[in-house]
Amino acid sequence: MARVYLSLGSNLEPKRYLNDALDELRVRFGELAVSPAYRSKSVGFDGADFVNLAVGMDTDLSPEALNDWLHALEDRHDRRRDVPRFSDRTLDVDIVLYDDLVRQGEGHLDIPRKELRHAFVLKPIADIAPTLVHPLSGLTMAALWAAFPLESEPLAPEPL
Repeated sequence: MARVYLSLGSNLEPKRYLNDALDELRVRFGELAVSPAYRSKSVGFDGADFVNLAVGMDTDLSPEALNDWLHALEDRHDRRRDVPRFSDRTLDVDIVLYDDLVRQGEGHLDIPRKELRHAFVLKPIADIAPTLVHPLSGLTMAALWAAFPLESEPLAPEPL
């Protein structure tokens, strides 16, 4: 079994889609560590605010099989793939960390995910796994969050 950390986000009916995704993840993978949710400005385009959270879970799937399962999850929840990459979405689920795997440049499955440099990914993971060590920097999630320039990407807690 591998320990993985996922980032989930939505800016179209986020409470509905994030809760539905969490329900499906629990059915397939069992117990989840779920972070608080945070509202933030969209990154890369002018759109509605996103609500993001992180999930820690164990899986028997390979990174590729897990990625395929997560894409199918997004599709079941009305994710459109016929629009620009940076656009509004019902559900976005990414593998951020997969054990201590480092995999860059193979397809679109980069691990650790580069978006970990953004508050909306880093803060939720730091909430549920503060002592988790980044496989490239060697720093814990708590240390990475403590060094983050908070004013650059403000977050607001968002109840789900």
